[in-house]
Amino acid sequence: MAFSDSSRQSLIPSFLYSAASPTKKLVDLDHVASNRNRILRSSPSSSTKKSFVIPAPSEPGKIEMYSPAFYAACTAGGIFSCGLTHMAVTPLDLVKCNMQINPAQYKSITSGFGILLKEQGVKGFFRGWVPTLLGYSAQGACKFGFYEFFKKYYSDIAGPEYATKYKTLIYLAGSASAEVIADIALCPFEAVKVRVQTQPGFARGLSDGLPKFVKSEGALGLYKGLVPLWGRQIPYTMMKFASFETIVENLYKYAIPTPKDQCSKSLQLGVSFAGGYVAGVFCAIVSHPADNLVSFLNNAKGATVGDAVKKLGLWGLFTRGLPLRIVMIGTLTGAQWGIYDAFKVFVGLPTTGGAPPAPVPAKI
Repeated sequence: MAFSDSSRQSLIPSFLYSAASPTKKLVDLDHVASNRNRILRSSPSSSTKKSFVIPAPSEPGKIEMYSPAFYAACTAGGIFSCGLTHMAVTPLDLVKCNMQINPAQYKSITSGFGILLKEQGVKGFFRGWVPTLLGYSAQGACKFGFYEFFKKYYSDIAGPEYATKYKTLIYLAGSASAEVIADIALCPFEAVKVRVQTQPGFARGLSDGLPKFVKSEGALGLYKGLVPLWGRQIPYTMMKFASFETIVENLYKYAIPTPKDQCSKSLQLGVSFAGGYVAGVFCAIVSHPADNLVSFLNNAKGATVGDAVKKLGLWGLFTRGLPLRIVMIGTLTGAQWGIYDAFKVFVGLPTTGGAPPAPVPAKI
């Protein structure tokens, strides 16, 4: 079958046989190619389109600092940090509480463990672990999440110059503000925990202990120990965060020759644990008198602060159960900072502390 010249031309794109000059043809070809590239770049299948898949934790910049996602990550890290560590040291906490409440029977750490083992068996070492886990998970969520929020909030109020100059005061104010909220979440669980741990036969745990406590003391009785709890936890948390930030900053400044951003993640987490442990020792000493008060008030129905001081004495308030609490809180705080910063690293955030202060803009 024969084709005319016009029909042959109709099967070929017109720009290839148009009467335009060769230069014009090349320009047209370039125009088509550029249009094609532009279409491909805007196409949904283009590789430059943002993927809906969540990036791997190791990808930098996955979470923007001080964004809602940042505070959510810090809150989740606080849950793991405080909930798991307090639950793990339940046996130590159990002996410590009984040494504070019944010093005649629980005279030392060793004898305390022996008495618990003889009277309640191995299972008795973890009595009260459920209110411990839930209470300190709630506290950790508020403690770490609100600390990061208030630290940024107070820094913004102060401005760059004063935030750098008075950074320790900002650490103290931010941690105190966070702990006020955190203790409101913790207090009901702490009340039931102490009663379960120090009064054998009162309840097996939270599920039956909470209704019994409310029936005996009323709903407001769950918050009977709130003021002493603030007295224990606010100084504890202020020391925990301010001393940790200072210790870690000085470790990177004087003890580690490599800048923080060039250190491995494992080294940074080791610094977090070491700084947390030393901070925990200070925390235990500062908050111990109030800890004795909390244990005494939650154990005895209708007891007052005056009753506690009269029975324990001032020396007893400061020293009874202190060595065990130093070991417990030092280990606890070190592990908390290690877990918290490990979680932050896992989600792509930097570890806490150690970075040099932001330079203050020069005044013109």
